[in-house]
Amino acid sequence: MEILYLMIICSVSLAVIFLVIFIIGARKGQFEDDESPAVRILFEDEVKTEKETETPEKNDKE
Repeated sequence: MEILYLMIICSVSLAVIFLVIFIIGARKGQFEDDESPAVRILFEDEVKTEKETETPEKNDKE
């Protein structure tokens, strides 16, 4: 029966720790922007071609 009390105390203290971490994260604005990470993957990044990435010195020699 003693182990049951120990398990209850451990689980309640762990729940309180997670609640405190959640409250700290919510106050710092961790959960404010929940839409843009899901939408960001839909937009393609611009792909640069080799000619765009060459230095101007190489283009002057041609």
